[in-house]
Amino acid sequence: MNAPVHSETLDPAVLRRDLSAAFRICHQMGWSESVGNHFSAAVSDDGAEFLLNACWQHFATIRPEDLLRIDARDGRVIEGQGRPDASAWCVHGTLHRKKPEAKVVLHAHSPYATALACLKDPTVVPIDNNTARFYGRTAYDFDFGGIADAEEEGERLAECLGGKTVLVMGNHGVTIVGETVAAAFEDLYFFEKAARTLILARSSGQSLAVLSDAVAQNTADGWGAYAGMADRHFAYLKSQLPVL
Repeated sequence: MNAPVHSETLDPAVLRRDLSAAFRICHQMGWSESVGNHFSAAVSDDGAEFLLNACWQHFATIRPEDLLRIDARDGRVIEGQGRPDASAWCVHGTLHRKKPEAKVVLHAHSPYATALACLKDPTVVPIDNNTARFYGRTAYDFDFGGIADAEEEGERLAECLGGKTVLVMGNHGVTIVGETVAAAFEDLYFFEKAARTLILARSSGQSLAVLSDAVAQNTADGWGAYAGMADRHFAYLKSQLPVL
């Protein structure tokens, strides 16, 4: 998250295309939830303005022009029709305002990530390449109090996230932050795979073969050489979307 952000990642037109594609891909993968949940992307370096989906528009229908441009300081809609739902503003408005390095914020209730978040101990234990990808990068929130619709809740989630890039929200789901839509979506994709592996492994009733800290860190570091996967993978997924 501390790498320099290239100017093209803040191009509103590019962000609109990529973010709208992320919604539709999310639905294709079975991770959408009725007309709820929300993704966002900052259009300014300080996070003061960001793109967000409007209240209750189905992920499968979201086009670039449908996204709202919102002022993170006061919730004012600068561009677009409609309004954000209270939960979306609470989470995304606060994260963009408090953590400008979090350029893209993806919140989802994907099945295995949510199942993991509902365990008494939802720790992402490093047992393979995909789980080790998130070694040292995952924060946890254990204070679920219902639907997040108050500013105080957003403040608490921002504090829980700290300097990590993944927030496992206990009894809730997962929030991923990243430098670009492609990078954040790749983490969302691999986190769901990691959660699936953990749930399946735990369901066997046998003890987990947990990697040592040294091997887990080495594996996590090794993923750095594969950073280019995100752009190629996301480009492919976009190419498979039907034209709206």
